[in-house]
Amino acid sequence: MTLHELLQEGIRILDASGIEESQADAWFLMEDSLQLTRTQYLLRKEETADRAMQERYLKQIAVRARRVPLQHILGVQPFMGYSFLVTEDVLIPRPETEILAEEAIRWLNRILSGNGAAGGNGDPGSPERIRVLDLCTGSGCIGISIALQVRRSDVTASDLSEAALKVARKNAAALGACVEFRQGDLFEPVPERFRLIVSNPPYIPGAQIGLLAPEVRDHDPRCALDGGSDGLAFYRRIAAEAPSHLENGGRLLLEIGYDQEQAVTRLLAENGFEEIYTIKDLAGYPRIISGILT
Repeated sequence: MTLHELLQEGIRILDASGIEESQADAWFLMEDSLQLTRTQYLLRKEETADRAMQERYLKQIAVRARRVPLQHILGVQPFMGYSFLVTEDVLIPRPETEILAEEAIRWLNRILSGNGAAGGNGDPGSPERIRVLDLCTGSGCIGISIALQVRRSDVTASDLSEAALKVARKNAAALGACVEFRQGDLFEPVPERFRLIVSNPPYIPGAQIGLLAPEVRDHDPRCALDGGSDGLAFYRRIAAEAPSHLENGGRLLLEIGYDQEQAVTRLLAENGFEEIYTIKDLAGYPRIISGILT
């Protein structure tokens, strides 16, 4: 069997398992298991794959065919241009969450440059450093990306799961990010105030988790998915508790479910947030919501 035939066999097996991205996944697994670059593969694709190569590759294909996420097989997931360690103890970072990180970084840089205050009316006394809280940090992808790209930020990241924080600490160390990690239930371990609070909390209604793809339903930690009966349990708590942890003019940035814009907007308004706006994802759904505390 040539390398080309081996790749095609991988695609066939994944297709038969109902995996939509079968071609991409089959290639990534070949790249990982055989340590081949795309150029090397193109130059060698008619070479015979020996038995050891076939076994290594098809073993990974078999795992993926059981709907184990590709990221768990490879052990990493790209996010904001960085490579993050992922395990079954953390939510796999999603592309739409990059929109949340990008908006946080954009706003922080605007404040630090003195081109606009939290409310957008100018900030001539821009602070030398700015405090940021990444709530429900999981793998740490949001807080770590902020720390790496906004050097004058002081980032604290919290999570209820100590197992998740272990992964986040490894990611921060590997990427050279200065982030303080704390364990506890939402704001419990962070009594101080911040200029920015950013969070991608659990927001799937509990009854809908069983309808998710097997890669999510069976492998992402349920505590990172389950947002209570209506998916809004964490938003209620965050909206109510965040004002006690935000500086005047501080901003709250949240990722939301595709159909939660109106409900979360109402929760923010009821708790004193103003200038509330949303940002859509690439599919056109409201995905990020923000408000300021004046």
